[in-house]
Amino acid sequence: MEKRNTALIGLDLTQMDQVILENTHKVIQLLNLEKIYFMHIAEDLALPEDIASTYPNLLAPIDESIEKEILNKVKSLNLPTEVKIEVTAEEGHPIEKLLRWSKIKNIDYIIMGRKKELKGSGALPKRIAQKAPNSVLFLTEDMSDNEFKKFIVPIDFSKHTEVVLEKVEKFIKSNNNAAIQYLHVYEVPIGYHKTGKTYEEFAEIMLKNAQKEFNAMVEKHKIEKHPCDFILKGNQSSADHIMDAALRHEADMVVIGSRGRSDSAAILLGSVTEKLVHINYKIPMLVIKKKGENMSFIEALLNI
Repeated sequence: MEKRNTALIGLDLTQMDQVILENTHKVIQLLNLEKIYFMHIAEDLALPEDIASTYPNLLAPIDESIEKEILNKVKSLNLPTEVKIEVTAEEGHPIEKLLRWSKIKNIDYIIMGRKKELKGSGALPKRIAQKAPNSVLFLTEDMSDNEFKKFIVPIDFSKHTEVVLEKVEKFIKSNNNAAIQYLHVYEVPIGYHKTGKTYEEFAEIMLKNAQKEFNAMVEKHKIEKHPCDFILKGNQSSADHIMDAALRHEADMVVIGSRGRSDSAAILLGSVTEKLVHINYKIPMLVIKKKGENMSFIEALLNI
């Protein structure tokens, strides 16, 4: 029986919350969720002292009021009855609180909004993507009402790609209509001219090698051979190529590993993924992590 997962959804009491809540049904189906923690974290939940003393009966404790407001919104969604719900409002540093809850509740996914125009800086999601010990799903403020059916999946044939493949195969099995478009960005190594070959000739060699690796990956993991775009990097960054491809294919979601072949020694997040998190305000994106891969960092943080 397939394992069901838990998710922590961060809400900040802005318009972005509505986008997240409206797409919760789709997220439950995609990630096979069995429990969701809806959480709002504020650095200070207290009323100013002069207001509180002047109007002692103004309202219930702020955290309780926020929890009630969120719970009412969640109830209006009519989520599946088998999905357990817990709502909480916490006071403290947002990143530290989210990471602490991720560890304590053994969370599989953190789900957050990715803003561009709506109120809020959008800095928190980027830092959570870097430091979270679990996978992170970003929902964008202008995402369409489409179902999650068309996935762009960047791959580089590293061990981190294998983790992504496991998730993607589950998406395919749970959604027979899912369309998977793999994407590999290859480049000509520095010093190619020492081989006596032109740039174009060596680019062709690298392309054929990438195609060979892709076929070997399909054979090794016995996965369906969905189409793969092979793109020469050139002067454009890999992250920009991925965004261009996602828009060109009208993807509903980008699914990418937290690290790649060239980032195997990265402490927190691979450079391509980090840049993609930074520039992608348009398309929902799932950053797949091997659960607990940043746990040593979390342990150190929680013991401060």
